[in-house]
Amino acid sequence: MKFKSVATALAMCASFIAFGASAETVGISMPTKSSARWISDGNSMVEQFTAAGYETDLQYAEDDIPNQLAQIENMITKGVDVLVIAAIDGTTLSNALENAAAAGIKVIAYDRLIRDSGNVDYYATFDNFKVGVQQATSLVNGLKERFPDQKPWNVELFGGSPDDNNAYFFYDGAMSVLQPLIDSGEIVVGSGQTGMDTVGTLRWDGAVAQARMDNLLSANYTDKAVHGVLSPYDGLSIGILSSLKGVGYGSGDMKMPIVTGQDAEVPSVKSILAGEQYSTVFKDTRELARVTVGMVDAMLKGGEPEINDTKTYDNGVKVVPSYLLEPVSVDATNWEQILIGSGYYTADQIK
Repeated sequence: MKFKSVATALAMCASFIAFGASAETVGISMPTKSSARWISDGNSMVEQFTAAGYETDLQYAEDDIPNQLAQIENMITKGVDVLVIAAIDGTTLSNALENAAAAGIKVIAYDRLIRDSGNVDYYATFDNFKVGVQQATSLVNGLKERFPDQKPWNVELFGGSPDDNNAYFFYDGAMSVLQPLIDSGEIVVGSGQTGMDTVGTLRWDGAVAQARMDNLLSANYTDKAVHGVLSPYDGLSIGILSSLKGVGYGSGDMKMPIVTGQDAEVPSVKSILAGEQYSTVFKDTRELARVTVGMVDAMLKGGEPEINDTKTYDNGVKVVPSYLLEPVSVDATNWEQILIGSGYYTADQIK
């Protein structure tokens, strides 16, 4: 093939190179498929990154820490351009992130803060303290509505997984509302069990929550009623409700206690409509994916990602620049407007 000029030849070469160049790749490490919300997160990110022109490598670790580490190391070896990580245990990734940094790979912590590493560039999440505030506020509102004349209210507390930094924000936010009522005697924790070291639920396991609720009921509530349970996640709430129903709550004269939740998972939304779970907190994973895609796009194009918090999330080595989205409290009065109206679910999925 002969070219009329050197310029034409160079232009043709450039077009061949551009045509053959592969899109930049984002490695996405999710903790588990056992929770519907993580499946939704993964799907939303793949869809939005693809629309933005990126390739993706999405991996789920099924709540196995060595598996997540191996998956991340494999992504680094394959040469992804950015890592988006929702950590199973936010304290176990330091070595992997050192390898990522050595390879020039940027890291975004996704919804769960990665601790004890200076190699976390940004954090995309929701206002997790506010999640706890919303849960506790809903709990108190429910107590006033369902048990107006039964003070002091007997309440039990559940926390999330102690290896998830968010669990402490949820708990602290909730206790900012509940502790004054405990101090005043309006709320009594019948078991006396408080503090994340006592009420935490490893791996957010609903079966563990159900077993603990069984024990709490048999040890503390044989001659009195429990009125409310602070639950930080829908998967725990379902287990707690199973325990409560198992001893007769929700039938006869035994009113169902007020039980909170988080993530607006379909079984819990149905439970709310059935008059069992009282509330949940909706976190729109589509919006979290949008923010994350924006962060990656800005970094790879040499810009500065949009952030709105530079003080809250100290991971033990640095304060990680963050973008915090707004959570929304959902109950029987607004679920349709929030969940169906936003297009997050269809009516057929719930009914």
